[in-house]
Amino acid sequence: MNQAPLGYQPHNHERCINEALTSARQLCQEKGARLTSIREQVLTYVWLSHQPLGAYDILEHLSQHKNSTKLAPPTVYRALDFLQEHGLVHRIASLNAYMGCCLPNLPHHSQFLICQHCRTTVELADQNISQSVLKAASASGFQVETEHIEILGRCPNCQQESDRD
Repeated sequence: MNQAPLGYQPHNHERCINEALTSARQLCQEKGARLTSIREQVLTYVWLSHQPLGAYDILEHLSQHKNSTKLAPPTVYRALDFLQEHGLVHRIASLNAYMGCCLPNLPHHSQFLICQHCRTTVELADQNISQSVLKAASASGFQVETEHIEILGRCPNCQQESDRD
């Protein structure tokens, strides 16, 4: 049996955050992009859990934990746009929310398993799925420009809770 993805297992999110920040700093340095303090803070908050967060959730968190002036929504949206442009976060369209990218240094197509109960979301980045989508689209005469698949269901943890009820 396959081991459940990290997002479904109890673990220390500090490690997720540290790895995400290290990757972001390295990627931005290589690209000559500026990873500002606000962008780092947004990325840090996105990685606090494996549940996608909306821009206003991020704004509220930053406003509560930042000692300076109150931030405006455009500041958070600009930071999220930057992080998404550089492959550091993904936008989960069905939830209008963002989550950290598990492979920021590699070009890839993503598939997301989204638990409808607890909102835990896991990125698959499975090449077999991507190839199947590209093949089917091509057979239909369709040219794929971007692929982003969201799969809704129930995670292993919520399934176990449901079985206990």
